[in-house]
Amino acid sequence: MRICHIITRLIIGGAQENTILSCEGLHARGHDVTLISGSTCGPEGALTDRARRGGYRFIECPPLRRNVHPWHDLTALFDLQKLLRDIRPEVVHTHSSKAGILGRIAARRTGAPLIVHTIHGMSFNRTQRAPTRAAYRALERYCGAFTHRLVSVCDAMTDQAVAARLAPRERFTTVYSGMEVDTFDPKLYDRNAVRAAWGAAANDVVVGAVARLFRNKGYEDLIPAMGRAAQRDRRLQFVWIGDGHQRDEYVDRVRRLGLGDRLTLTGLVPPQEIPLLLTGIDLLAHASRWEGLPRAVVQALLMEKPAVSFNIDGAPEVVLDGVTGRLAPLGDVEAFAAAITDLTADADRRLAMGREGRRRCLERFDHRTMVANLEALYQQPSRF
Repeated sequence: MRICHIITRLIIGGAQENTILSCEGLHARGHDVTLISGSTCGPEGALTDRARRGGYRFIECPPLRRNVHPWHDLTALFDLQKLLRDIRPEVVHTHSSKAGILGRIAARRTGAPLIVHTIHGMSFNRTQRAPTRAAYRALERYCGAFTHRLVSVCDAMTDQAVAARLAPRERFTTVYSGMEVDTFDPKLYDRNAVRAAWGAAANDVVVGAVARLFRNKGYEDLIPAMGRAAQRDRRLQFVWIGDGHQRDEYVDRVRRLGLGDRLTLTGLVPPQEIPLLLTGIDLLAHASRWEGLPRAVVQALLMEKPAVSFNIDGAPEVVLDGVTGRLAPLGDVEAFAAAITDLTADADRRLAMGREGRRRCLERFDHRTMVANLEALYQQPSRF
């Protein structure tokens, strides 16, 4: 089967890792796979080298960019149409907002037999101004009308998309975002060595965050929650895994709270180092205000670390309150801080929650399961 995946950019992020693993897995199953991506640059890292080594066809489309720009967007649309005419894919599978719109339009104009789009997170969300949100919703409805299959990374995305009238429910399928679960095994790593590198003492409780340092990832709420939790538990140390455009701003806020000496920044790290670093933390604090299914939370649970999250989108599908972590109401900094200290107070409870989280996530989030589910989806008869 000739399959073409299209994504806006290949930064180090959840949608991008999902797409890379999908292409690698489908290629390994004998399919003729092409991945098209816009150019990738900036402090958020890149997965382009891995894409080039994947064994499938990888094509960069420079006009395809995240920011809205009429000339670049029109050029990208024409370039995508030309590429699709040359490739003649049987399946066009798009990811992310810009590639999802332009890629599906190009696929329709070139007569692709099957058009699939994955919703990793809604392109319109509560963080946007009303006109922007309305414009994205209208575009998603337009494209939803001719999309044969819509894949959601969690049930919450399906519910939101159906409520927004993007497409009928029967066209949606939940396919959980796959991870290389074999590498997420606590037994493979030296926890003490990781903590020693951070300067964490044996009795310190390390609260980790794995997210790009930019708006929408919740640092505006996480930082004051850190301050409140640190006042209640002097053992707390914090580690941020990632980088981004707002790093200096956020670090300055932490310093103004008097927590500068209790924060470690790892900077940008390749995805294969995430399991090692998660070994060193005691729990994950994930304060994102807008998420599909929080990949960092799943990764933490696979490493037997409980998670604290806001009760949004797909988070409750993996953070079961009181079972695999704690949930707080969206934007409630006090509740988020209390959830952190609730877990820092009881090491045995943290361990039990982490083990239960790993048990629940192992099969559901295996990348091989994801690829098998996608392959089966492509082979289903069209519902149009």
